[in-house]
This record gives sequence, structure tokens and C-alpha cells, in this order.
Amino acid sequence: HSPPVEPGDKPSETGEVHRRKEVCHWPCRCPPVPACTPGVSLVKDGCGCCKVCAKQSGEPCNEADVCDPHKGLYCDYSEDEPRYEKGVCAYLVAVGCELNGVYYPNGQTFQPNPLYKCVCVSGAIGCTPVFTPRLAVSPCTRVTGRKKPGQSICGLGQHKQLQSTNYRLMSAYRSLPLVLKKKCLVQGTPWTPCSRTCGIGISSRVTNDNGKCEMKKEKRLCFIQPCLTNMLKKIKIPKGKTCQPTFQLPRAEKLVFSGCSTTQSYRLTFCGVCLDKRCCIPNKSKMITVQFECPNEGFFKWKMMWITSCVCQRICSAPGDIFSELKVL
Repeated sequence: HSPPVEPGDKPSETGEVHRRKEVCHWPCRCPPVPACTPGVSLVKDGCGCCKVCAKQSGEPCNEADVCDPHKGLYCDYSEDEPRYEKGVCAYLVAVGCELNGVYYPNGQTFQPNPLYKCVCVSGAIGCTPVFTPRLAVSPCTRVTGRKKPGQSICGLGQHKQLQSTNYRLMSAYRSLPLVLKKKCLVQGTPWTPCSRTCGIGISSRVTNDNGKCEMKKEKRLCFIQPCLTNMLKKIKIPKGKTCQPTFQLPRAEKLVFSGCSTTQSYRLTFCGVCLDKRCCIPNKSKMITVQFECPNEGFFKWKMMWITSCVCQRICSAPGDIFSELKVL
């Protein structure tokens, strides 16, 4: 019971306690698992019941409708004082990102390529496709007249669901190659372009080709061309030709990386040059392991791309351009 109010006393401003609206109900009753659009996380709701599409920046949120945790979002209730029932998803203060010399603050959405839209999340960049390709064979068909045997008609909602999951057919989302090894479906992204056009660089990929069948990032050394001045004068281009796809140095040499040199000498195959505007890139390669020796610091080993052939083409991209191989489907 509340204490009696004496005559002349003013009611306390904090006497009224707002009763929060219950948004969670048990036992759980969950609708079918939704198909989230590209870049939106499928998470368990705040009640611990159902799988839902996480709320994005600027969208309303509450105890049940959680913000996307994989993007560093949290539910900001500051504008709903004193109830603190409804909030808005906002980014936590964190470090920004840098791509191709451009700095992006945490949470900023940008489009560095016509095919991809990206977002900066705590120093990491995540990208999703802008275009959604059409299905070659769709289970939904538009029928103007009578329904034929074997045909099915989809409503607007079903068409949207097909489009939302169809992005997985894009080449950027397919993991190649697919190999079954010891009950593990081995998957891996293509190796990124070499980080340097001359000298020893690094390329990487993501693959689950390991004992635990877990997706991990792998790195390897790459050596496309030596850093030589007047490259055209030192490479002999056959008469009547405009390109020399590959070449080798006169003798085997030790490789130098981070102040350390290999214990063996190698006569590598490099990609050549062209008299026209074409550029030569690796076409076929294999993987080798090289051992480096550091003065007074011991040894370490690296995987390295061993070029076996190159191809000369007119499509040339800067090293590290992660969007260079994307095409509109």
C-alpha cells in the first residue's frame, strides 16, 4: 500500500512506475524460418525462441527484435525515456575501414563497385551484391490463360522469396572447387590477385580444406614479375609477335622476403610483357613450400605459387582489386 498523502503535500514525481510491455511469450510459437536478404544475419530473437532476420541500422528494435550483432549494432533506447521500450538500431563506436586508399567510418555504407554494396564494421568490410540474377528455370510461371498440367502459379510473396535466396547462385557466392574428402565437402574461394605487380607479394583465399573442415583464411607468396627496369629491353619478344607470355631469368637465384632468404635457389617462371596495352597474368600454377633463413632468427616456411604458364589479355586490374573479376549476370 502507498503511504497516505498528507494535506498540502504534492504527489511524488517518481511515484508513477511505468509497466513495460511484455514482448516475449512462452511457450515459443515460431513461424517458418525466414529467408533474409543478402547482408542480413539470421539470428535467434531476444526471447531465445525463433530464428528471425536481424534488424538493421535505423530500424526499430526491442527486447525481442534484436539488432544485427555481426555488424556491431545495438538497440539504442535513449529516445524513449522514461519507458525505454522501443529503440533504434545504431552502431557501436569502433575503428573504421580503409579500402583502396579511402577511409570509411564504422557503420558507413558505400559502393566501391557497381556490382557490390559494402559496409564498414569495426575495421572489417562486408559486401553484398546489388543485382539479383534471374533463375534459369523458375518453379513459378506466369500463366495468362488456363493453368496447364505441371505448371504452378506463385504469388507476389513467393516471387520475393525466390529473389531473396537467388543471390546464392551468383558466381561471387559459389565456392569453387567442390570436392568430397573424408566426409568433408571441400570448398574454397579463388585466390586473390597478387598484392604486388613486381617482387614477392601475398595472395589469400578462404577454404575448409583442413583436418577440422573449418573455413579458414590461407595465405601464399606470389611472384609475378621481378622488379626490373626497362623490362621490354630484357625480354625477347618473338618476331611478328606483340607479346611474350612467360620468361625466366638467366640463372637460379635465392628469394628474399622480409629480410630473410630461401635456403635453396630457384629459377622461377614469370609472366611476360606486351608491346601493346595488354597485360600478362598467371594462367596455370601449382603450390610449393619454400623455406626461408633469417640471420640469427632461425627458419620459417611459406606456401608459394609456382607459375607454369601465363596468358596475355586486355582486361588489366590493379593489384588487390577485389572486384576485378565480377561481372553482371
